[in-house]
Amino acid sequence: MHEQPQREAAPAARHYRVHGALVAARPLEPALYLVATPIGNLGDITLRALETLAGADVLACEDTRVTRVLLDRYGIATRPHAYHEHNADEVGPKLVAALDEGRSVALVSDAGTPLVSDPGYRLGQLALAAGHRVVPIPGASAPLAALVGSGLPNDAFLFAGFLPTKDKARRDRLGELSTVPATLVFFESPHRIGATLAAAADVLGADRPAAVCRELTKTFEEFRRGALAELAVHYAANPQVKGEIVLVVGPPAERAPPEAADVDAILSLLIRDMSAGKAATEAARQTGMPRRELYQRLLELKAGDGD
Repeated sequence: MHEQPQREAAPAARHYRVHGALVAARPLEPALYLVATPIGNLGDITLRALETLAGADVLACEDTRVTRVLLDRYGIATRPHAYHEHNADEVGPKLVAALDEGRSVALVSDAGTPLVSDPGYRLGQLALAAGHRVVPIPGASAPLAALVGSGLPNDAFLFAGFLPTKDKARRDRLGELSTVPATLVFFESPHRIGATLAAAADVLGADRPAAVCRELTKTFEEFRRGALAELAVHYAANPQVKGEIVLVVGPPAERAPPEAADVDAILSLLIRDMSAGKAATEAARQTGMPRRELYQRLLELKAGDGD
């Protein structure tokens, strides 16, 4: 997108089609509309989303080819303009300029809800800083679909996005999350799911329940549930995984706090072979105590040894 988006020429073209019926889209008030789109099944679109996509003066998306498929399905003539991580610095200000002119701007991602693991939050920040309204148009969301289908507790959950790709950083991040009293939800790629499950089993606990949710809402949708260790063994033996994956991990089991003397013994043993940070992470996994608290206690023990 090298030129500022042009205003749609013919208001009469602003319509969408549902089950063969042509529906006129009402004009939109000037604002940035964040529109959720299907994560697989194109039927998972709301009527409000269709009206917003058809009625917007400007439509921005990650990939115009992907969005065009959705628009064609519902007979929407709005021209999509590319807005993604590689051109956000250039295109973002132009979209805000369109808002400044009193035009409506709709933003969609390739699938799901904008701003979840995509550059849309930067546009949202720009729009808010310029004094414009930001209007969410809710709908499909892969993290929520996975959580609902996982069978794991959903009264409290934490969406943690993608884990780091390198093993040490991945394990450190899992260690930070190990004692969070909530179900954890991650995005993961098919070629890394085996390594991630192996690391999660080591850091979070082999028996911790989890679910690998693959190809959500699509023809080959799959929920594979089990303990982390069981899932790690399965994907180690079956590495040729395809499709988009959401990993859901149940909350840690409640446990009685260990005695102070037992904590000191664990820390003293671990520090013999590990750095202070890694020892605190491992102690957090074993005891269920906060890593920060354990790290502080480890510093106190080391200072005491030096006296």
